[in-house]
Amino acid sequence: MDLIKSLEELNYLEYLSENPIHEILNIDIKDYGDINKKIVRSPYETVNNKDYPNATELDDLIRLHYLVKSRKVITILEFGVGKSTAVFSDALSKNKEQHGEYVRENLRRSNPFECHSVDNNEEWIGIVKKEYSSFKNIFYHYCKCEVNLINFRICTLFYGMPNICPDLIYLDGPDQYSVEGDVRGLSTNHPDRMPMSGDIVAIEHFLTPGTLIVVDGRTANARFLKSNLQRNWDYFHHAEFDQHFFELKESPLGPYNKKQIDFCLGEDWLKGL
Repeated sequence: MDLIKSLEELNYLEYLSENPIHEILNIDIKDYGDINKKIVRSPYETVNNKDYPNATELDDLIRLHYLVKSRKVITILEFGVGKSTAVFSDALSKNKEQHGEYVRENLRRSNPFECHSVDNNEEWIGIVKKEYSSFKNIFYHYCKCEVNLINFRICTLFYGMPNICPDLIYLDGPDQYSVEGDVRGLSTNHPDRMPMSGDIVAIEHFLTPGTLIVVDGRTANARFLKSNLQRNWDYFHHAEFDQHFFELKESPLGPYNKKQIDFCLGEDWLKGL
């Protein structure tokens, strides 16, 4: 995938010099360490840490910002609020400055340059909302999350989702402990379980060709998506990034979708179908 090649060739320090997102996040680059190295965690750090966000992965955030800008993303659906929310807001604001007039006059997009962030932790939403109160293009959605079934397979589903059509979806929530309920006694609430969000499967057939899904870690959940999504998705797991990428590679639904693909992804994108 050209998408993956472009990410592998991305120079993090050079990108930060042009897009200083570390300043938005109050990160001191001198204290952070090597941006190119992943943070090594203890075995139970992520599964037992129920009350606090994980340590900042600046390389992940730089890639997310780059994806939004390079693909001229217009609307984002984010599962799990946090530092990524601020990064998305900044990237979308830059896209609006550069491409807002074209999008407004030529494309049929009802939520242009908005980030809709879903979470089931109301207190955490309040903390993030206060931290990034100056960003006006973020829409927070507190949604109850329950264990349920999709295709007779156990997963979790949010209730009260925003009724939007995103061209980028970022999956980094919910955590495995805060989900309510069970199916026949089975749930994600166990340290040897893992998150298993099924919301993207439920909305798959509303998504437009060109849509990109980024899954942060959550390999079991990414494999669940790969097994249950039905349309023509290009899938790639980048083990070094610890991220999964799904790109909806289909012919356009109609003239407006084609115009968006040509503008955001380039006319050559369709040649690879």
